[in-house]
Amino acid sequence: MKKFLDPEYIIQTFGLLGVVGAIFAESGLLVGIFLPGDSLLFAAGLFASTQKGFSIEALVLLGFIAAVLGDNVGYSIGRRAGPALFKRDDSRIFKRRHLVHAKSFYDKHGKKTIVLARFVPIVRTLAPMIAGATEMHYPTFLIFNVLGGFIWACGIPLAGYYLGKQIPSIDRYLLPIVAAIVIVSVLPTVFHVIKGERGGKAREPAGARLEAEVTLPER
Repeated sequence: MKKFLDPEYIIQTFGLLGVVGAIFAESGLLVGIFLPGDSLLFAAGLFASTQKGFSIEALVLLGFIAAVLGDNVGYSIGRRAGPALFKRDDSRIFKRRHLVHAKSFYDKHGKKTIVLARFVPIVRTLAPMIAGATEMHYPTFLIFNVLGGFIWACGIPLAGYYLGKQIPSIDRYLLPIVAAIVIVSVLPTVFHVIKGERGGKAREPAGARLEAEVTLPER
């Protein structure tokens, strides 16, 4: 399992299709919730700049399509499953508290969540499901989905690609660069969780908060 959290392993083992599959899964499937989206896209851009695997054009185009389609699948899952998602038992991959925190993020930022969530691990996977579960107007969702997917799936690999072109042998520093990206991308989630936990302790037990914080439209 740990190997699939390593961008370099995914790229070298599965190539472009592996990157695209990971982006699709992380964008809308619970099984992809911990995949390294940001760092994977950046690392793939670096690899494309050194001509080791695939063209930047293919990476950007297919990554964008995978991100948009993945979010659409997540939206459909949320639209159909809805309240059942919040009643699902915890597993090794799925934690209800992550869903609740994603719902809180969605409530705070509204429609912009579909764009902002692209840059927040875990929330990135759950945000389209929340949008579907809360019955967000689909054309509105689609517009923000395409916008967010374009900025994220095109911008990050292009940043890696152009950085790789400017700095010779930058792939030698891939590990620390990826580590820095992971830390930066995780910080918003950490702060959000800490803030939520502190506020929750002052109000009521965690078990009660799970039910109190989630309000979905009746079907």
